[in-house]
Amino acid sequence: MAWNEPGGNNNDPWKNKGGRDQGPPDLDDIFKNLFAKISKGGGGSSGGNSVGGIGITVVVVALLVIWFISGFYTIREAERGVVLRFGEFSQFVEPGLRWKPTFIDTVYPVNVQSINSMPSEGSMLTEDENVVGVEMEVQYRIVEPFKYRFAVTEPEQSLNQALNSAIRYVVGHSTMNDILTSGRELVRQQVWQELEAIIEPYDMGISIVDINFKDARPPNQVREAFDDAIAAQEDEQRFIREAEAYAREIEPRARGQVNRMAEEAQAYKERVTLEARGEVARFQELLPQYVAAPVVTRQRIYLETMEQVYSNTSKIMVDNKGSGNMMYLPLDKILENQNNKVQRNSSRSTLEGLQQNGAAATQSSNSSPSSTLRGDRTRTGRD
Repeated sequence: MAWNEPGGNNNDPWKNKGGRDQGPPDLDDIFKNLFAKISKGGGGSSGGNSVGGIGITVVVVALLVIWFISGFYTIREAERGVVLRFGEFSQFVEPGLRWKPTFIDTVYPVNVQSINSMPSEGSMLTEDENVVGVEMEVQYRIVEPFKYRFAVTEPEQSLNQALNSAIRYVVGHSTMNDILTSGRELVRQQVWQELEAIIEPYDMGISIVDINFKDARPPNQVREAFDDAIAAQEDEQRFIREAEAYAREIEPRARGQVNRMAEEAQAYKERVTLEARGEVARFQELLPQYVAAPVVTRQRIYLETMEQVYSNTSKIMVDNKGSGNMMYLPLDKILENQNNKVQRNSSRSTLEGLQQNGAAATQSSNSSPSSTLRGDRTRTGRD
């Protein structure tokens, strides 16, 4: 029969000791009894026993001082302390200088502010049965220190295995072309979602901050072919961007030309409309005159029209009524030849005048002073 079974038998080893109903021993009582025994041992008649009692007291006091000093510890600003008392969770400790009873409380500091990273890489088989080397990195932060320390045995190892499992699952359901080229962002998001679904039942007390897709490599045997394919896709994207830039450059010009042509057409329309209205107004003014004298008005309009036409031409057609032949007079050529003849005559006369002036100047410069003096004497004698 157990000591705590019902039936009135109280066989609790912590109770009824010495005939008294008491609970488990208190630490203060234990220390008091210890000091009392030490003091009794030091009060005997023998001096050796007295010295021994004093030594034991000094040792105990030194141990107590060491025990008290060893209880001080520091929690950093980015950490939170998880306190276990006799192996059972007690409380969380904020940053700062703290004290704990040694051998009774155990404190585990956990960094809850910094972002930790964990890489993972390996060769994996894709959905289209190709081997590809994938390298990723998970960034996480601890949000619940107690769960991170005690929910699983090895939290970092558990997270690493969960990351590897998520990567292999996603890569196994993706094609090699998507992993190496355009589907990298989708693969990264799928790995993130899969990793959160895996670690959720474990309640590890961590939060996934980001997943970095660092690299994806094909096997060495086909790497050149995949490099060419990637380069071709990059060229395609580059050509598309260049075409879009060219379209953005040409479109404003085309719109400007369209607007200019529309404005010119509108101006031409307005000009033709105004001219037509002017013609209508002019004919409306001529209508009463035509009604009054149609022959004279018709003849005058004809003459004015022919005058306007012939004022813009240099050709005249003359009808020889006697012979029935049409004679053509190229007035433009006649006038041109006449103008050229006048210019040549004026140039010739100008040149002759210059030559005569030059000859006269030469003769005057060559005449000597003696001849000039002789001529003066001759004129004087005659006088």
